Amino acid sequence: MKYLVLLGRILYTVIFLQAAPGHFTAKTIAFAAGKGVPMAQLAVPLSGVIAFVGGLSVLLGYKAKLGAWLIVLFLVPVTIMIHNFWAIADPAQAQIQYINFMKNLSMLGAALLIAHFGSGPLSLDGRRSG
Repeated sequence: MKYLVLLGRILYTVIFLQAAPGHFTAKTIAFAAGKGVPMAQLAVPLSGVIAFVGGLSVLLGYKAKLGAWLIVLFLVPVTIMIHNFWAIADPAQAQIQYINFMKNLSMLGAALLIAHFGSGPLSLDGRRSG
């Protein structure tokens, strides 16, 4: 079972670790600015740092509860501001953003579970407490 928890952490964090570098590109910053993100030049790269640090923390299981809260801090504004399906007139685009909104809600739920239960036995946190 301990390997199952490790696999879950790996699979969960891939999206944050893979997407974080994109938050430093002009394209992503411009997209966020177009969605109304205030101070996108600062907020988007900062969100990339938060997503990366939170994802790495959960992946390694090092201060994973704090890392999970960083993911929550990342997901809440991104979900509301970027995936605001209710404000999109085009039905196809609204459907895509609805799917992304729901995906983010599920990831938010997982982050809250990790914030409560921690990273499990095969983790740096588990080694320190065991």
